[in-house]
Amino acid sequence: MENLYKPKVLLVHNFYQVPGGEDTVFKNEKELLEENGHEVITYTRDNEEINNFHLFGKIGYPFNAVFSLKTYHEVKKIILANKIDIVHVHNTWPLISPSVYYAAFHSNVSVVQTVHNFRLICPGGTLYHNGKICEDSLYKGLRSSIKNKIYKGSLIHTLISAATLKIHRVIGTYKKVNYIFLTEFNKKKVLELNNKERIIIDESKTFIKPNYVSMDREIIPFDERKNQFVFVGRLDKLKGIDLLLEVWGRIKETDLIICGTGPEEEWCRKYIEENRMSNVYLMGYIKNEKAREIISESKALILPTQLYEGFPMTIVESFACGTPVIGSDIGNTGNLIKEGLTGKKFQFDSADSLREVVNRIHDMTDSCRLEYESKYTSDINYKELLSIYDFMLDGK
Repeated sequence: MENLYKPKVLLVHNFYQVPGGEDTVFKNEKELLEENGHEVITYTRDNEEINNFHLFGKIGYPFNAVFSLKTYHEVKKIILANKIDIVHVHNTWPLISPSVYYAAFHSNVSVVQTVHNFRLICPGGTLYHNGKICEDSLYKGLRSSIKNKIYKGSLIHTLISAATLKIHRVIGTYKKVNYIFLTEFNKKKVLELNNKERIIIDESKTFIKPNYVSMDREIIPFDERKNQFVFVGRLDKLKGIDLLLEVWGRIKETDLIICGTGPEEEWCRKYIEENRMSNVYLMGYIKNEKAREIISESKALILPTQLYEGFPMTIVESFACGTPVIGSDIGNTGNLIKEGLTGKKFQFDSADSLREVVNRIHDMTDSCRLEYESKYTSDINYKELLSIYDFMLDGK
């Protein structure tokens, strides 16, 4: 007889001051579990707390980033009071800290961490520095990240993040935790931390489960779509917006819709005006539903990112709309695109390569939608998540 018991889950998340994709995934996963009959308790902290720190709070901040007694005691209390079966962590940086793992360990409860970025490798979390991919933290050690002030260009912030990583690597914290990686690329990259001398991450405790989106949008046939391409994201050189506009300066017959805001917004506006690019439209911030509508009526979504990325949700949203993705051939963007079936890849730093790919886009509507339905729906995601939970509970 099938076991109908639904594990009680404590979802843990540290909100950044600037909302991002991790916040959305945390919210979505809570709803997914509740819709499937799980009792879900949440423990969250918000980096807005830092702005209200008094003197002792500021003095204690570096130590609490390494191990927060507040988090430890509060989480342990929640676990015991609610008879939690699984502690599922999304983000610990910096207020929650790895102390949340020890609250679970000492309560004899299984704990899993969803890995949204590369902070296990690099204090900055992006493997990007000075305008290019940078893996020095992986191959040259954490000292290189401190030297480069890899986190926010700040020596102090980088030191705190690097110290947290170093201490918990040395005392073996990370190898006791289960991990959910969003892609095979992410998993392989983080596992490069391991070497013959020391195991940082226990590979037997790693799983792969992508994020999901819930979409039931009517698919517009390719030949009925508008003569346009769309970019959805932060207007930042890290996201390749300058490369994209350079390319569109040589494309006159097709529109480009740009959805988003960011540090390069004014530069984009000026560039478009100076180059008289009448076929480029800056939409600014728009709600997600409107962005999906634009994606669904476009020939392709373009992601010219210069980063490895964690897991670009816009790719899955695009597949759900039956819209192919033109993306950089690096990291997760390149990893998630099946050439000629769900999109096309271009040399990430080449305007000529991007322009060539734009000119060769074709109908991939059915295969994009099939990719979504076979991998990225809420039903599939829940089954994968429950399988991970069951494996952890069986292994206790």
